[in-house]
Amino acid sequence: MMGKAYKYGNHIDTDVIIPARYLNTSSAEELAQHCMEDIDAEFASTVQEGDVILAGDNFGCGSSREHAPLAIKTAGVECVIAKSFARIFFRNSFNIGMPIMICKEVIDESEAGHEFEVDVKTGDIKNITTQKSYKAEPLPEFMLEMVEMGGLLKRLKSRGKQ
Repeated sequence: MMGKAYKYGNHIDTDVIIPARYLNTSSAEELAQHCMEDIDAEFASTVQEGDVILAGDNFGCGSSREHAPLAIKTAGVECVIAKSFARIFFRNSFNIGMPIMICKEVIDESEAGHEFEVDVKTGDIKNITTQKSYKAEPLPEFMLEMVEMGGLLKRLKSRGKQ
């Protein structure tokens, strides 16, 4: 996957990712239209398929809603790379099939607008703009399967478990 980076700081909570005032919809597309709007009003109108989010520590803290990673994924973001993730956001991301990676160095050495190439299978991250390469821990096989199949439920259904 290849795309442009959006960069945010530490402790970006789920109310910033998708404000609570929009949680009365079950439409992923509508959620995506409001993704990050309280911190980055241009995000939803400028994000493109393949883009990545870079963030500091504790990304996705706050409530346990799956709306946050769903809004990010539906907006077109292919991967979130952060210094660390809130535990529930980490789990919800894989439940809906959105890959996330931990790599502190890429956050410290990269800026918004940089172009990235990310391989979630190997953990390879390349900042095309600076020509620097980074290595995140590759995803375990079962988590990679969830991403490739579109989430936990789809993975379970493919194995005959419902």
